[in-house]
Amino acid sequence: MPLENEDTARHRGQQVNGEVNGTPRLRGVWDPPLRGTTAPDSSRTEGMTAGREPGPALGVEDVTPGEGPRHEEALMTELSELVQKVVKSSSWWERHGVDISILACSFLLLPAGFLCLRSAQAVPFLAGVLTLGVVHHTLTVKGSHLASHNALTESKSWGKVWAIFFIELCSAFTVEQATYNHVKIHHGYTNVIGLGDSSTWKLPFLNRYVYMFIAPLAVPVLTPLVALNLLRNVEWKAALRTLCCMFLGFYCHYWLLLHVSGFQSPWSALVCMLLTRSLLAHPYIHVNIFQHIGLPMFAADRKPKRIHLMSLGVLNLPRNALLDWSFGHSLISCHVEHHLFPSLSDNMCLKIKPIVSQYLKQKKLPYNEDTYGSRLRLFLKRYEELMVHAPPITELVGIQ
Repeated sequence: MPLENEDTARHRGQQVNGEVNGTPRLRGVWDPPLRGTTAPDSSRTEGMTAGREPGPALGVEDVTPGEGPRHEEALMTELSELVQKVVKSSSWWERHGVDISILACSFLLLPAGFLCLRSAQAVPFLAGVLTLGVVHHTLTVKGSHLASHNALTESKSWGKVWAIFFIELCSAFTVEQATYNHVKIHHGYTNVIGLGDSSTWKLPFLNRYVYMFIAPLAVPVLTPLVALNLLRNVEWKAALRTLCCMFLGFYCHYWLLLHVSGFQSPWSALVCMLLTRSLLAHPYIHVNIFQHIGLPMFAADRKPKRIHLMSLGVLNLPRNALLDWSFGHSLISCHVEHHLFPSLSDNMCLKIKPIVSQYLKQKKLPYNEDTYGSRLRLFLKRYEELMVHAPPITELVGIQ
């Protein structure tokens, strides 16, 4: 399995090659497109230096000066070789099987979830809501994320099938726009102002408490609406396929609630759909902003090489059993590893984590880590600075 080891972004506004060494790269699957971009037709603190409180401006001057671009490329090449050895020595079960099993277990939990909703007692009913909510987010976040990176299989054909299933049928989004905005833009231009700076997650007209605690409840409604708006940017065949998959996914959920769970009215079924689909919407939004916003931002023509860009602009959160299962390691505790090697599965990102963290620390490069609670307090305290005003561009002192 080839790993990325090159700098992907060449110039602001220039379209990025969607593959590196034949393997595609990713971000939050539901990200709306960046303003002014269209998808091609048819187709997230130890590294913040010891004793330093994590804040919105991680100083690049803290990075040990390198010996120029060639030195930085050599660092990425050396790290890629270390990771490649681990990948080659890993079994299919480690590379793909663990994550496929998690997704399969989620499917097997669906009948229990729908049947629990038949109960008139509070405990079983709430158990059904919890089960369906966790399953929904496992399929739509973890499944879509892995499928977008073709990390579920080494076959491109099957990868396309899984992408359509998880992104369009389960998540009600279009594959072309999801991969373009996440894989090509966010991963290709991580923390580059105007491109991969996560600005699509910002809603400056909302105050901090509405954005952080109320607005996430609207994610299940906004996702298909955004997707429908983006269909004009893809070929008619892809748009028709997306519409069919979206309708099938929604109708199957609705039909099962009426005929298996026993809901008596369409409105009660729709409310239950909203409840289960927004169960983990808060951490979903939080994770997407915690792991990039508040870290260094760069201009497209003055950004560091790949290894510095990812070590500076990406942050890991601690392991969490619920979020690890529902979102995957690559979106939680191994986000740095994921941005360096996005074609790897969640389980492989977890496996290479000790190697990546040790290597970056040995080379005196940042390896950003912070807790969920710490980031939440930071964003509530500095919401205006981080989420309303334009982020400052970090000067590349001591890097280039």
